[in-house]
Amino acid sequence: MTKALQYVGQGLFYATFAAVIGFFSTSPAYTHLQPDETLIKLSFRHAGQIKGECHERTPEELAELPAYQRKGTMDCPRERADVVVELEMDGKLLLHEVLRPTGWAHSSNANIYRRIPVKAGRHTLKASLRDHDGDDFNYVHEETVNLAPARIMVIDFKAATGGFIFKNKNAT
Repeated sequence: MTKALQYVGQGLFYATFAAVIGFFSTSPAYTHLQPDETLIKLSFRHAGQIKGECHERTPEELAELPAYQRKGTMDCPRERADVVVELEMDGKLLLHEVLRPTGWAHSSNANIYRRIPVKAGRHTLKASLRDHDGDDFNYVHEETVNLAPARIMVIDFKAATGGFIFKNKNAT
């Protein structure tokens, strides 16, 4: 008799567990984006320019160094400048980020990944990047895009190809 009660109890437990899983697989309803929204993803990594300038070591400076460090006569700083990124849509600032270079000596890449939900439609996007000390942006890209509802537009950056790349900009 106790074996039969154990099997009944175990069956009720499994049925309850299955009902809970079944409920949460359909409820509450999840909406990734509102029907009239689209998503802009800004994602890239970029190394800023080196801060400071290299200088040639004097013979006295070279003499102070251990023998294994005397190979090069140039002394260059390792630290890189902060990378400043701005994104504007129709003249309004959506994003302003100051990205610190990673690494122990702040000598590696600066990384960014942002998700920005915006209203779908035709917009003018302007992406700007500064990777040196100073106030002027050395990479600026402005373009009119048609953002379809419930789609994703990706903004990437490659300095070797001239700067910002807008992907999926006219998806309908």
